[in-house]
Amino acid sequence: MLIKVKNLEKSFSNGEIVTKVLQGISFNIEKGEFVSIMGPSGSGKSTLMHILGFLDKLSLGEYFFEEEDVSKLTSDELAEKRCKKVGFIFQSFNLLSTLTVLENVTLPLVYSNVSEKEREKRGRELLEKVGLSHRLDYSPNKLSGGEKQRVAIARALVNNPEVIFADEPTGNLDSKSGFQVMKILQDLNEQGNTIILVTHERITAEYAKRIIDIKDGLIVKDEKVLNRQIAKDNSELIK
Repeated sequence: MLIKVKNLEKSFSNGEIVTKVLQGISFNIEKGEFVSIMGPSGSGKSTLMHILGFLDKLSLGEYFFEEEDVSKLTSDELAEKRCKKVGFIFQSFNLLSTLTVLENVTLPLVYSNVSEKEREKRGRELLEKVGLSHRLDYSPNKLSGGEKQRVAIARALVNNPEVIFADEPTGNLDSKSGFQVMKILQDLNEQGNTIILVTHERITAEYAKRIIDIKDGLIVKDEKVLNRQIAKDNSELIK
């Protein structure tokens, strides 16, 4: 079992006012799954992703990652998990304009024990996988939105993470670029990568194999996708 969540709650306090965002949710995610966490704005889906991705702590309940109790980890231990175990893809790309495409991809490895030569080798391989080997020395400012997101995917993969979190990855993209991103995510999942996609759009959620539907901090539905969206085109970006 990769992820096990039981009666998870998350509350935020502002003075005497306490707002409960997650109200006791439970689910499991196996290694190699492709799961969408779907819900409207304010449903708690992003808060849940932040907890699963070691960016925030739960208030009550249980969260086990690879059978380890995450609630007992210190801030430094959470940071280490975040660095070594997960990769993030965000709607706003979060690329540094002062670095080249290759430097952005290899940035998560800078503070690891990976040599500069190995970092560059790994970055080049991943950029080739997402079809951007011709953009290595470009500034992110010179890329299209779709290209920026593919750089972000390569960066998310550079640490060989156990799970990839994609937070509204097509939100800032046109339909063609969004389709390419979803194809890459599906191809990665077919190669054994665990993908957790956060979205408010049903059609995007249906690229996954399972949807956990959240509303008002509660799971209202958790089911397999029967009529899955399949991204197919003539260019094999992931080989």
